[in-house]
Amino acid sequence: ILNIKQWYQRRVRGAKTKVENIRNIGVSAHIDSGKTTVSERILFYGGRIDAIHDVKGKDGVGAKMDSMELEKQRGITIKSAATSLVWKGNQINLIDTPGHIDFTVEVERALRVLDGAILVLCASSGVQTQTYTVYRQMKRYNVPFISFINKMDRFAANADRTIEQMRTDMGLNAGFLYFPIGAERSFEGLVDVLGARSVYFEGDNGENVVYKDLPVSLEEELLVKRLELVESLSNVDEEIGEKYLMEEEISNSDIKSAIRRTVLTQSFTPVVAGSALKNKGVQTLLDCVNTYLPNPSEVQNYAINALTQEKVLMSPDRTMDNPAVGLAFKLEESPYGQLTYVRMYQGCFKRGNNMINTRTGEKHRVPRLVLMHSNETENVTSAFAGDIVAMIGASCASGDTFVDAKTPPEEQVSMESMFVPDPVISMSIKNLRHKDDDKFSKALARFVKEDPTFRSMFNPENKEIVISGMGELHLDIYAERIRREYGCEVELGEPTVNYRETLTEPVEFSVTYKRQSGGRGQFGEGFGEIEPLEDANGEVEFVNAVTGGMITNNFVKSVEKGVREACAEGALSGHKVSGIRFILRGGRVHNVDSSDWAFSRVGYYAIKEHFVNKATVLEPWMNVEISAPKDYSGEVIQSVNERGGKMQNLDIQQGICTVTASAPLQVMFGFSSHLRKMTSGMGTFTMEFKENKPVDHQTQETLINNYKESKAYKNLQASGVGI
Repeated sequence: ILNIKQWYQRRVRGAKTKVENIRNIGVSAHIDSGKTTVSERILFYGGRIDAIHDVKGKDGVGAKMDSMELEKQRGITIKSAATSLVWKGNQINLIDTPGHIDFTVEVERALRVLDGAILVLCASSGVQTQTYTVYRQMKRYNVPFISFINKMDRFAANADRTIEQMRTDMGLNAGFLYFPIGAERSFEGLVDVLGARSVYFEGDNGENVVYKDLPVSLEEELLVKRLELVESLSNVDEEIGEKYLMEEEISNSDIKSAIRRTVLTQSFTPVVAGSALKNKGVQTLLDCVNTYLPNPSEVQNYAINALTQEKVLMSPDRTMDNPAVGLAFKLEESPYGQLTYVRMYQGCFKRGNNMINTRTGEKHRVPRLVLMHSNETENVTSAFAGDIVAMIGASCASGDTFVDAKTPPEEQVSMESMFVPDPVISMSIKNLRHKDDDKFSKALARFVKEDPTFRSMFNPENKEIVISGMGELHLDIYAERIRREYGCEVELGEPTVNYRETLTEPVEFSVTYKRQSGGRGQFGEGFGEIEPLEDANGEVEFVNAVTGGMITNNFVKSVEKGVREACAEGALSGHKVSGIRFILRGGRVHNVDSSDWAFSRVGYYAIKEHFVNKATVLEPWMNVEISAPKDYSGEVIQSVNERGGKMQNLDIQQGICTVTASAPLQVMFGFSSHLRKMTSGMGTFTMEFKENKPVDHQTQETLINNYKESKAYKNLQASGVGI
C-alpha cells in the first residue's frame, strides 16, 4: 500500500494508477452541515495535510479547501475545490462543494464529472432544504452516494430521527453501517453493524482507530440495526431478498456484496454516523468510500457524435489505445492564465500533444497539466481516463469538450454539459471611480465566464449595468470580490425579481411584413400557432412545420432568429418569454423583395403582436426553511402568512421550531434582517428556487403599465409594431 508521498512521486513520473484503485467523489450538503470540516479530516487522515485547521480561520490558517480569504471570513464555501489523496491503496480524487443554494452551479458541475459522492447531513437539523436539492442533483447525474450523519456531538443530535427523515421525507432506502454510541456530549464512538464491534477514535486528532468488544448494553440495538439493514437490502436486491424470504442465513459477505450492487444502482444508501469536528467517524466513512462507491470503469459515460448525434460509450481503459476525450467543467483565473478543470473520460492527454475543441473546431496544444490541491498546483505529464486534472493556459468555455487532434471529424464527440439554472434575481451595480472602469469591466467579464449562473448586461434605459444571479448572497459575494481582487469601489442597487412571460392557451398568428420606400422593398409572410409547454420554465421551442416549400429553409431560420430576439426582450411586460412552442406552418415569399431581415420581422412581430393576447407574467417562488427557538414559532408563522407565503410544515424538536413554506421571491427581500430582529438574533433561514407561478392580477397590471412607460416600449412603438 502506497502512502501519499510515494503515490505522488510515481504520479509525477507518469505512472498510472489502476482504474479499480480510483474513486472520483464529491462532498455535498446543506449549508452548515459540516461538509468542509469533513473534507479537512479526509485530507488529514489521508496524509494530504499535516495539521487540522478551523473552517472559519480562527487559528489564522483556515480549512485547506476554503482557500479564498472571503470564505474564511464568512465561514462558508463559495467555490468548489479539488484535491487528490490516497486511502489504503486507493487514489481518491475529491471535490468539496458549496452548501449554499446561491452557489448551486458549483455542485452541478462537480456532480456532472464525479462517479460517487458523500451526502453530509446534520444530526441535529436532519434533512433540510438544500439536502433535497443536492439529492435531486445526484439523481440528475446518476451519482451513487454514501450518507454521513455528522455533528453527533451537537445539541439535539439524533441519528435515528435523521435516518427516518431520509426514509420518509426523501424516499431513500437507507440503513446504518455504523451507528453512534451516545449523542451530544456523551457521544463516544460507533458500532460496526457488520463487524458486531465498537469503534473508538483515540489520539489528539482521532487518528488511532481502536476496535473493542461490543458493550452488552448495545447488543439488542445492534440486532435491530442489522435486521433493518437486511430488510432494506431485501427490498431492492434479488439475492438478499430470496435468502430473506427463505429464512436462509445471510452472511456479512452477502450483505457487503448486496450493498455494493445496490449503491451502484442508486437503490440503497449506506449510512455512517460521526462527528468530523470531534474527529470521530471519518476513517470509517473513507473505508466505505473504498468498499462501496464505484471506480470509473463501473460507470457508463456517453458522448454525442458531432455528426450523427448518436450516443457513444466512452472506454474507461487507462491506455492510449482510444482517442482522448476530456470535458472542461470549471474555469478559474490564475496568476499563470486560465485554469481549466478537466475530467478525462477516454484515452490520454500528454503535455505538448495536439487537441481539438469540438465546439469551436480550434486546434490547441495540450498545455501545462497539473493536479489541484485546493489552490495549489502540482505538475504532471499526462492525464488518463478517470483522472481529474487542470490545464493552465487552455482557451475554452465551461462545458467544452477536448478530443485528440488525430481523431477523424466523423468520430469526434462532445460530452453532454451540465444543467445550468436561470438567474432569479438582479441588481444594478455601479463603479464609483471612473479611473477603475477597465478593471471593473475585466472583473465582470471574468466572473461571467467562470460562473454560468452569473450574468451582466447594460440597461440602456437607465444607463446602468445590471448583474443577475441566484440570490442576494451570490451577487453580494461577487461585489465583494470585485472590491478585494480588483480594487474597485462598487455599489449595489436594490434587488429586482427576474419575471418571466408565458402563454396560458394556444394562439394562432398570421404576420405580413411589407415595407416599400423606393427601390427594392422588404416582404415576408408567415402563419402558424404558438402554444404553451407543460413546463412554463422550459426553453422556447421552434418547430418548422412548413410544407410544400412555401418558405425556403434560409428564411425559416430567419423567422426563428426573430422569434428568439422577441422572446429575449419580452412582449407583455418586457421580461423574457419561456415555456412556449412556436410552430411555423407556412407563408409567402416574394422573388425580389423577400430577405432574411423581412422574415426575421415575421417571427419578431408574431411574438410582439399575437403572443400578448394570451400571455401571463410569472414570478419565482421559493422553498423557504426557517429555524428559530420554539417560543417564536407564532411570530414566524405570522410573518410568512403576512408575506403571502404558503405554510407546508411545522416541526418542533428539542426546543427548536422549523417552519417550511413557499413564498414569492419578491416578498422575501430583507427577510433576514426582519427575522433576526423578530427572534432576538436567534432565527435563521434558507431558501431555494421552487418554480415560476403566475403573479396576481394587480401585480401583472403594474408590471405592464411600468413597461408601457419605459423607453424600450416607446422605442418599440416608434419602430412600427402593430403596423
